[in-house]
Amino acid sequence: MQRYLLLFKNPVIAGFFIFAVLGLPSCDWNKSKLQNQVVVQVNERKLDLKTFSDLLLRQLKSFDALTVKDPNNIKRAKEDIVRKFILQSLIADYAGAQSIAVTDEQLEAEITKARSSYPDDLSFRRVLAQEDISFSEWRENLRSTLTERLVFKKINEKLASPTMEELKKYYEENKKKYKFRERIYLRQIIVDEISKAESIREELKKKDFADVAKKLSVSPEGKQGGLVGWVEKGSVDIFDKAFDLKLGQVSQVLESSYGFHLFKVERKAPAGFSSFEEVKTQIEQALMAQKEQAEFSGWLDRQIRASRVLKDKDLIASLEVETKGHK
Repeated sequence: MQRYLLLFKNPVIAGFFIFAVLGLPSCDWNKSKLQNQVVVQVNERKLDLKTFSDLLLRQLKSFDALTVKDPNNIKRAKEDIVRKFILQSLIADYAGAQSIAVTDEQLEAEITKARSSYPDDLSFRRVLAQEDISFSEWRENLRSTLTERLVFKKINEKLASPTMEELKKYYEENKKKYKFRERIYLRQIIVDEISKAESIREELKKKDFADVAKKLSVSPEGKQGGLVGWVEKGSVDIFDKAFDLKLGQVSQVLESSYGFHLFKVERKAPAGFSSFEEVKTQIEQALMAQKEQAEFSGWLDRQIRASRVLKDKDLIASLEVETKGHK
């Protein structure tokens, strides 16, 4: 049995190098020929062994040392790569046939949006380097993702919205999803010192809670007059202490890891179910998502049956992963 080390890159996880190794019967093929062997082919699009190995090691880089040694996890990672390549290939072929394309302006807008979540371009590039991916490769992956969105939209553009009968039927059959516990409509003030909180509590005997919250509360909702809104019992420990308050009553000073709280309950509601009207939009979105996914799955099945999809299962199975410790 001849064993070939395929990769020049050695990703590191938890103190280990990861290697992709090919275990095959002894043969005369050289390393270059092996790496160019086709693992998966969808119509004219091909995934070679070298690229497959790179994708596998990149995916395993997020695993811990114990997980990466489990053959079942390796098998699932391989299957995920094959499944993703087939999907991307079918989408790309369909997009080409339907003249669906991401414009340079759309792509640049998404790149700008992605970069905006980082303090500067250097930080953005550093993250790409940590993921072992070049900017050009990341850019093309982004283009592929945007193309998938356009294809998904095209496939579902003629879908009808759920009918009122469908919405009501779903509500009745899934009513338990919309059950809520006892609730209170809450405002709060948070400060960082107990002496401040005690002083504010005295001040609230003469001043409006919301006005004081806007001026003195350090919590994010302070600008909205301390309005937390509806809170269910059992959702947050510190809020549960406000359920015993009477309407309009200001609480004693209460301490949590966030600081010192003062609460005021403005409304109360017993446990019950959200009405159909309250959750109608939510149900419509859920049913539409189900319809879109079903339509996409049907489209994908038809594309697979109409396409030439080849997988070298033996070659995929022969690709092994090894880890070696490093200092």
